[in-house]
Amino acid sequence: MVDGRKPGEYPSHWEADVVLRNGSTAHLRPIQPTDADNLQKMHRSQSESSVYMRYFTYKSALTAKELKRFTEVNHVDRVAFVVIRGEDIIGVGRYDRLDDPAEAEVAFNISDTYQGMGVGSILLEHLAAAARENDIERFSAEVLPENRKMLTVFAEAGYAVARHFDEGVVMLEFPIDPTEKSRAVMESREHRAEAKSLAGLLAPASIAVIGASREWGTIGHTLLHNIIEGGYTGTVYAVNPQTFELGGLASYASVAEVPGPIDLAVVAVPKESIHQVIAECAAVGAKGLLIATGGFEKDGESGLAHQRDLVRLARANGMRVIGPASLGLVNTDPATSMNASVAPGMPKRGTLGLFSQSAAVGVLLYAASVRRGVGVSSIVSAGNRADVSGNDAMQFWEDDTATSAVGLYLESFGNPRKFSRIARRLSHSKPVIVAKSDVMGLRLPPGHAVRTTQAPAAAVDAMLRQSGVIRVRTNEELLEVAQVVAAQPLPAGNGIAVLANSAALASVVADAAGQNGLEVAVSDADIALHDGASRALPRLAAALVRALENPAVHCGIITLLPEPGLTNAMLARALREAAAPSGKPVVAVFTGLLDPESTADGLLDAGTDAHGRGHGLPCYSSPGVAVNALAAIVRYARWVARAHGEVIAPEGIDVAAAADFIEDALGAVVGVDLLHLSKAQAAELLGHYGIRVLESAGFETADQAVAAAARLGWPVAIKARDEHLRHRLDLGGVRLNITDESSLRSNIAHMREVLDPYGATDLEIQSMAPAGQGCVIRAVEDPLLGPVVSFGLAGDAVNLLDDWAHGIPPLTTTDLSDLVGTPRAAARLRGYQGLPAVDLAAIEDLVNRVATLKDNHPEVSLLEINPVMANASGTVVLGVDTWLGNAEQRTDSARRAMSH
Repeated sequence: MVDGRKPGEYPSHWEADVVLRNGSTAHLRPIQPTDADNLQKMHRSQSESSVYMRYFTYKSALTAKELKRFTEVNHVDRVAFVVIRGEDIIGVGRYDRLDDPAEAEVAFNISDTYQGMGVGSILLEHLAAAARENDIERFSAEVLPENRKMLTVFAEAGYAVARHFDEGVVMLEFPIDPTEKSRAVMESREHRAEAKSLAGLLAPASIAVIGASREWGTIGHTLLHNIIEGGYTGTVYAVNPQTFELGGLASYASVAEVPGPIDLAVVAVPKESIHQVIAECAAVGAKGLLIATGGFEKDGESGLAHQRDLVRLARANGMRVIGPASLGLVNTDPATSMNASVAPGMPKRGTLGLFSQSAAVGVLLYAASVRRGVGVSSIVSAGNRADVSGNDAMQFWEDDTATSAVGLYLESFGNPRKFSRIARRLSHSKPVIVAKSDVMGLRLPPGHAVRTTQAPAAAVDAMLRQSGVIRVRTNEELLEVAQVVAAQPLPAGNGIAVLANSAALASVVADAAGQNGLEVAVSDADIALHDGASRALPRLAAALVRALENPAVHCGIITLLPEPGLTNAMLARALREAAAPSGKPVVAVFTGLLDPESTADGLLDAGTDAHGRGHGLPCYSSPGVAVNALAAIVRYARWVARAHGEVIAPEGIDVAAAADFIEDALGAVVGVDLLHLSKAQAAELLGHYGIRVLESAGFETADQAVAAAARLGWPVAIKARDEHLRHRLDLGGVRLNITDESSLRSNIAHMREVLDPYGATDLEIQSMAPAGQGCVIRAVEDPLLGPVVSFGLAGDAVNLLDDWAHGIPPLTTTDLSDLVGTPRAAARLRGYQGLPAVDLAAIEDLVNRVATLKDNHPEVSLLEINPVMANASGTVVLGVDTWLGNAEQRTDSARRAMSH
């Protein structure tokens, strides 16, 4: 057995749905003996050239002996993966371990039809990941010089490939540990494929509405009606076996009768019929599915299992899935003009991309965008988010020139680690606004496996901040911020000009601005608007221009009480035209309405240029809401403009030695979910990452303590071994600065007397560390977020006041600085009330070592350093608590795989 597996078994995470270069999907899994016939079928369909490239000779068919060898592998020394589309094998990749157990030879065979679609690259990534699990360090390959496609696969994989010629064959060899370049290559390929898959769904050349109905009020009727009335530029097919005509279109009895290709199948049939519909769509080569049918989660686990099976069937046949329970897709680009949704009308064209996981909130977002006059580029309603997720949407919007800002309403995260990676990249070029309920925490969408989390709830917010995301609480707040980023430039700083026609209003706005981190650089509360539009509007515009010309002003807010003869629309147009040349964002607040038909919340004087880019003046009815929205944009702009640092591997670490230690430690125990390391074991593990733990020694008698003190060095400290008392000086769990034998003996006796009521008389001794500020570093493996590192100052406050900072590795130099400086008590580290400042660089280096260890070794379930003493000379680690576990595969690993 290997890793608890029986012969012929393989880890479940070796199976994966994958996205090919053209945006279609396929299924990857280890080869099985039952694949022999399909492997032979693939071989016989290959061209003579392809067969020759693979086997260095031509053979019309594989022999029975070859089929047996190729399909019967042990999944350790010999591993083979197949990529399957429908029932057909479209690619095979394998490795065979060589005499050197750390090296394996790889070979690939890709179907002629699917060459150039990235199948070889995907197989290489998955083979490398499996090989690393089986302690293989290097791959080698023999490739004919004319096999340029396979040579390109190796050359572009991001590995350091060494090559030489030997008897007319190119010999390749490379280490398979992920490198910065190989990860970048994988992420780039993943990005292009996933973006293309969603692009095909949002701009289909043809749509088939399956379950279309002439009965008003049904989903099938609404979807077909909205597609037609929205002016969709492609071909529409209606599929309903009970009618001959629908919405002016011929109706087809089945998918098979549709006369043309289907790019997007919109499915609105009862859930018991969906499996058949997906099979029919697969048979005709449909490219994607939008499933409006819902209710799977209401059937309990059987319904959710049904949903998972449907997604697997679709992906295995090349189709992405929106939904189930999706309210649809919208693309306002005139070249497509698609309203394949239940939205009652085509939204206004603009530059905001909207994603909603919740059907109900999706309706609210649509309604709010219409009410506020915020134009959208596209809308994706993911419903149960069984396949297409917010990650896919962000991949698409990153490249979409019609989208300048992104808004997402999320009820759950399927792959937060991947979300963080994509959002961080996207946020550098486009604002990403995320609405997530404070009470939502971390949970999965309907139909996904249940996993618990070890990380604190605040770690999710930390992940969002680290990614540059603009976090809001509600869909209304999302639109309040979106109407600024969709129509205004970003500010260059936090200086604000406050203009008003009321001193009281100006004071309210100034106070709110200060509380939100904005600095009032200009304040003008004497703008007179009572002498008619012809004089008031130019006066208002001139005041705004003067304020924005001040170099200390980076944004402006105008708060106005209503004046007879001046409508909000008139004021907005004058303000927008005055502000536009400055390149600085401006918002307005209209605190009252004279005209009941006028609006005070939304984009006024809005429109788009020839390229669809939006403009307009963001307007609000509440000064507080306006300031909050503007302050969020200022914080985001500061994040974009700042230096983000780089990930630096600490010096003097030995990753391989740490991995061997962990493997040996876990291998020494059987049937244990979590293994608690001894102090000596924990110190050995940390030592591989350059972290020295100050030695401590347990003792039973005073004589043993005296001997230990002589060995460790005076002065010494005595600590209770109880986890709750060992840091509690106030409860008698710690005695410090013991300088001689007699004092040591008396302190031991007194401590045991004091601690006896707690049942905590086991003690240990340790040399005194230099005085300093105590800190705590904690790292956990979260089933969803992956590694999470937390930092705080030692003492009750860190827990009682939740004064922690959290980060998601890998951490850049900027992330490390933020992590150490974020706790409210961190002021003590920079010098406080006469205390000297500590060596912040040393703390950041220690945190980086812990974060790197945690990132490299998911088997470390919990690592807590408590305390680490920090002073002007560096840091000293006094205590470590470490637990190991058999970690599951992380959701975002060095191989491309779609989430389930």
